[in-house]
Amino acid sequence: MNEYVLRTQQLTKRYKTQSALDRVDMTVRKGTIYGFIGQNGAGKSTLMKLVTGLAFPTSGSIELFGATGGAELNLARKRMGVAIENPALYPQLTAAENLEAHRLQQGIPGKESLKRTLDLIGLSGTGRKKTKNFSLGMKQRLALGVALLGEPEFLILDEPTNGLDPMGVVEMRELLTRLNREMGITILISSHILSELHLLATHYGIIHKGKLLEELTSRELQERCRQFIHIKVNVPERAAAVLERELATTEFEVTADGVIRLYAHLDRPADVSSALVAGGLALEQFMPMGEDLESYFASRIGGGEHA
Repeated sequence: MNEYVLRTQQLTKRYKTQSALDRVDMTVRKGTIYGFIGQNGAGKSTLMKLVTGLAFPTSGSIELFGATGGAELNLARKRMGVAIENPALYPQLTAAENLEAHRLQQGIPGKESLKRTLDLIGLSGTGRKKTKNFSLGMKQRLALGVALLGEPEFLILDEPTNGLDPMGVVEMRELLTRLNREMGITILISSHILSELHLLATHYGIIHKGKLLEELTSRELQERCRQFIHIKVNVPERAAAVLERELATTEFEVTADGVIRLYAHLDRPADVSSALVAGGLALEQFMPMGEDLESYFASRIGGGEHA
């Protein structure tokens, strides 16, 4: 069984002299939630349109469920559910009528998918209420319902929390988590706000000016953003022994240049410095360090300016 849902190789899209996507190699593994992050205009929507067949690449290749071209790729696209930009919702119709209209357009047999989808997105109680009277959060859930009608294995969602209030963001996140964990749906979700994705995504891709700068797991991201106390002393080996003996911790590392990164006792810096001084060590540098998620993203796209 193919462990990859999506792979692209050197995927490029140009409009006359402008490059919207530049030689992107992306990998989305089966069962993951891939957070695709970049500023507005970075190329997120362009890539999603290429993958879904709404646009055609200038060069490069797309592999979807192992299919790589022509009729096979189009057949594989039927295993996807897509919500890119603003989906077509009919304001005069109810939630159920909207889903029925899209079911007929997509050629999905049987009406049993309607109730299942309404229950899944939490709109089964809306009755005869017209979509024009829905809140933004309800409209976003209905758009997700349209994408779920065909029981997809892979969901592609472009900024699904855009414009939602904090409660709406939480509800959408919980729904997407349930779809992934309980139904095994692989999800590619774009956003320009990393803080929205870090509670949801298992993997990340960072794109800037059409270039994919980095792919990493949530664990790797947390490690790179991990907070620590930066310590430089005259005798690093003795400092390590003091940390183990006096502060009962091994949550530190000594770098090649003799700097100690202490990941424990972040709320007790005075105790740490006192223990080191009492151990006969001279403190040359002692400061809290580490990036938060947004700072890490900002540093990556800053570096991407000259990539």
